[in-house]
Amino acid sequence: MAAASLLVFSAVTGADAWATHGRTARGTTVADLPLSNKVRVDVDKGLDDLRQVIAAPVRVRTSSGHAQFTAEQLGLSFDEGRTINRAMEQPHNPLTRFLAVFGVKRHVRPVVTVDRTKFDKALDSERKTLEKAAVEGGVHYTVDGDRVTAHPDMPASGLRINRDRAAELIAAHWLDGDEILFPMEQFYPTVTAAKVTATLDGPARAAVAKPITLKARGKTLELPPSRFAPLVTFGPDGKGGLAPQVDDDKLKAALAELGQTQSKPKSATFTMRGGRPTVVPGNSGFTVDWPATASTVASTVTGAERAADVAYRENKPRLTTEAARKLGVREVVSEFSTSGFSQTSGENIRRVANAVDGALVKPGNKFSLNNFTGPRGEAQGYVSSTIIDHGHASKAVGGGISQFATTLYNAAYFAGLEDITHTEHSYYISRYPEAREATVFEGAIDLVFRNNTPFGIYIETSWSSSAVSVRMWSTKTTNVESVTGTRHSYTDPPKLVLPKGENCLPSNGSRGFTTSNTRIVTDAKTGKVISRHTRTVKYDPEPNVTCK
Repeated sequence: MAAASLLVFSAVTGADAWATHGRTARGTTVADLPLSNKVRVDVDKGLDDLRQVIAAPVRVRTSSGHAQFTAEQLGLSFDEGRTINRAMEQPHNPLTRFLAVFGVKRHVRPVVTVDRTKFDKALDSERKTLEKAAVEGGVHYTVDGDRVTAHPDMPASGLRINRDRAAELIAAHWLDGDEILFPMEQFYPTVTAAKVTATLDGPARAAVAKPITLKARGKTLELPPSRFAPLVTFGPDGKGGLAPQVDDDKLKAALAELGQTQSKPKSATFTMRGGRPTVVPGNSGFTVDWPATASTVASTVTGAERAADVAYRENKPRLTTEAARKLGVREVVSEFSTSGFSQTSGENIRRVANAVDGALVKPGNKFSLNNFTGPRGEAQGYVSSTIIDHGHASKAVGGGISQFATTLYNAAYFAGLEDITHTEHSYYISRYPEAREATVFEGAIDLVFRNNTPFGIYIETSWSSSAVSVRMWSTKTTNVESVTGTRHSYTDPPKLVLPKGENCLPSNGSRGFTTSNTRIVTDAKTGKVISRHTRTVKYDPEPNVTCK
């Protein structure tokens, strides 16, 4: 009988091995998908349903709650190739093959990997939902008038996910598509109930037995226990004990008067004294360092000395006194003047010159006339005067400022500073150097140069009813030569008839022409040419204007 049974067993398993050669074994399933007796390409097609599960949300639950994640958030990845290889393997145990013939399934687990960093991060994000936090022991205070009472906060255990076991479960059952129940484990706070009681009866009561003193900049605060106790708690110190803690936000709100002890930093500046720029010292500012002060208060309430200094952060100015003295602002490196303006233009020139007087341009920094002065309108005291509008003379608020721009441009030119942007007038004005002048218009045309020297540039301006001057103080490093080219390509003035009014200024006109200017910058010590640049300027003819 045994021999006959063995013969039947051998015949069945042998016939099945022959029938499934190059195919999956009989009874094979992958994540409950029937893939019995299939060639490799059909196994691949059979996994299509599994791909839909991969794209679906992953649902998990614990005894505390439910949550939903994407596979990417949990760091889950499915290795399709290795899973197919595993499915194509024939069983080594002949009993498994024999039983499969009679309907017993062979379950092949999909190959899934879990990125534990992503997995743990995802569970951390849902900790409040999926876990029950432990309650750490501690002590807090309540205040009723002058009476301060210490209260114990007794510890309690919590429940958290067993991360290692959860990772194994999700790898095994993710592709089943069902909600996965994560196992939990109990964990305990670091502070025992006995430690809470001992702290309550000892350090916590001693902490509020006497006032404390805080010494600030120019101010001393005497704080009775009723004032500082609401700010203090005793919490875990990481070593199984309890230590005093102070919330810095609460401290800031409770001691708002310390804001009066703060100060803003003030940068060093320059002023003209005895005919030359002199450094006006700056100073640091100080702001209360609330976290550090909170830590100081916490240690003070349990210390022998019940007095402490308020902590401050020093905020250094943008330009310290020492840095200002190292800028090398000591001699005139360029100076330029222009003259010949009307009374109204002169008022605008005076205002803009006063605004720029005392400007400091640090090494490597740019100076923009428009940005530095800001708006130049009636609200700032500027008046209506002559401008060039669409190629002819007109009037507008701020007229005449271009004369200051030309003066400033030439001072920067002869100081050897880098020209970032400037724009010449549309037609030539005889009181300005040819091809070496500049106009500005708020919001549209600017004058910008860069301090390309290793020293600071201090700008001094002066004004009279007939002239404006700009001086630049620094340390001389270059010499500048200006060469004006000859005029050529003359153009005749057009005739222009405009409506009579205050904005129509009659003119006989003048011819336009093209010319150039070459700036040659040499090293002040060696005489070596540093740069040579020629700028060609085409001036339009000034129109012959008739007002009717």
